[in-house]
Amino acid sequence: MKVPVSALRAVVFDMDGLMFNTEDVYYEVGTELMRRRGRQYTRELSDAVMGRPPQVCFETMVRWHALEERWEALAAESEEIYIGLLDGRLAPMPGLVELLDALEAAGIPKAICTSSTRRLLTATLARFALEPRFLFTLTAEDITHGKPHPEIYVEAARRFGLQAHEMLGLEDSQTGCRAAAAAGARLVAVPGEHSRGQDFSTAFLVVESLADPRVYDAMGLGPFSAHRRRG
Repeated sequence: MKVPVSALRAVVFDMDGLMFNTEDVYYEVGTELMRRRGRQYTRELSDAVMGRPPQVCFETMVRWHALEERWEALAAESEEIYIGLLDGRLAPMPGLVELLDALEAAGIPKAICTSSTRRLLTATLARFALEPRFLFTLTAEDITHGKPHPEIYVEAARRFGLQAHEMLGLEDSQTGCRAAAAAGARLVAVPGEHSRGQDFSTAFLVVESLADPRVYDAMGLGPFSAHRRRG
């Protein structure tokens, strides 16, 4: 199903797992965080926290392993481990840079809506100098209710000056998809290795990567993408 070109006026990107391979990094972070406490970071625990805002994420870890620590302490330690792992491990997901180029050529504004903190967003985007390419970014610190609550998408629509249905969201997790759908945004899901088994029934299109030509078609960028492939 294709988004009517006339209806699409902005694109919202999730960050972790969608723009970058950060879910791989976060899995290493979770594994190290739990190893220090004699616990295991399982795939089930990873699924339970994926796409969630920090407080929910780390409170889930505390309950899961009956830890006698506050979530804030885990969050702070996690950030330090994450930033220490970025260099040499972080990479853009396939098709990201080309899609950004295509949207800019078409004059379609874009934003990032992430469950990460501002510090982690800045540290991640800085590795590739990408933050200036977005009209704005929203993090867990800019809202009251994190994904899967729709607030972050509702706020994005407000900042764009649009109705939610005029935006297209790109998400890699069930949690993010639920947030976009609940707000009324159109939705393309791009599951990764860590999220393929999740429920993406709220998306009108599910693809393997941002390089899929159907992503371009959904955004009305077909001719541009064809030109890029020929060139």
